[in-house]
Amino acid sequence: MDVKDANGNILNEGDTVKLTKDLKLKGTSTTIKRGTTVKNIRLTDHADEIDCRFNKMNIILRTEFVKK
Repeated sequence: MDVKDANGNILNEGDTVKLTKDLKLKGTSTTIKRGTTVKNIRLTDHADEIDCRFNKMNIILRTEFVKK
């Protein structure tokens, strides 16, 4: 299963990605700003989602909002 970012680049375990859009986290008052770097991503069972850690929180991001 190939997991691709917003530009069509293939993502792998442990990659570093940047956000392409401001994202509001559900259930919190936190907003992750565009251009924020997220390190050491993990792939999930879904081709359109990645798992990562941001500010000591585990979050799942849609691949359409990140670029390698």
